[in-house]
Amino acid sequence: MKLAEWTERQTGETRRAVYSFAFIDEGAKREIRRKTLKAVAIPGYQVPFGSREMPVARGWGTGGIQLTLSLIGPDDILKIIDQGSDDSVNAVNIRKFVRSVTDVETTTETAAATLIQTRHRIPEEPMRDGQILVFQVPIPEPLRDVEPSEAETRRMHAEADYSRMWLHLYEDIVKYKEITIGSRYPLMVNDRHLMDPSPIPRWDCPKLHQSETLYLFGAGREKRIYAIPPWTEVEPLGFEDHPFRVENFEGKTCRFCGADNAFLDEMKDEETGETVYSCSDTAYCLKVLNEKGADS
Repeated sequence: MKLAEWTERQTGETRRAVYSFAFIDEGAKREIRRKTLKAVAIPGYQVPFGSREMPVARGWGTGGIQLTLSLIGPDDILKIIDQGSDDSVNAVNIRKFVRSVTDVETTTETAAATLIQTRHRIPEEPMRDGQILVFQVPIPEPLRDVEPSEAETRRMHAEADYSRMWLHLYEDIVKYKEITIGSRYPLMVNDRHLMDPSPIPRWDCPKLHQSETLYLFGAGREKRIYAIPPWTEVEPLGFEDHPFRVENFEGKTCRFCGADNAFLDEMKDEETGETVYSCSDTAYCLKVLNEKGADS
């Protein structure tokens, strides 16, 4: 048999591949699932897991990929987004990889997907019960900016000692008159654990509170899994006189669909040089355009 035939044979509806379903061996899947269940049982708590070698370098989304491959089933419908886009290099390559080792159906529609893997955004379209959103996380430790020692951050979480983070926010206000954290905004989960939501913008943080959807966070390089189960209390840190606030897009709209209720990316028009805005969530932008086209 030729190497190409041994590697992959496809005749009609029958396809034979080198790898087992979803690439990861069954023992690894079971371990990741057990750690995921523990993470769901203790919202916001970082559960260590044995991060496996993947066909991409650590730091390129291996934690999210391992969660996706451990949870996905033949009947799932998969959506991959990167900074809100379905068509970026990162999103396209991960989607092609997962599809090649599972043969699952893929989509760009948020409502149609059962499993969504994301890098640094939550879809604008509200997600429902039964859907799972998997985050790629580069740095899972919310206290890393105020404490470099891993042993010390473990102690601080165990004792719920988050005074240094509160001091960090206070110093930010003293220096800049406001809290300037743009992404990775610290969140208190279930009134107990301080959590890093991955580098999502502040715009997305309120979507984590009392959501119908299960949110899973995977950090492959740091070997950590944590979760926000449905209907969980999630509160961004803030002071009474300097409360948490999201990005302000008042008076700004998407140049393509005209949306004024979505997170917008700022860019320069190459021809005119003026500042313009577009929806970060490309699938949402296209949906709004299609709805407007149907109404006109």
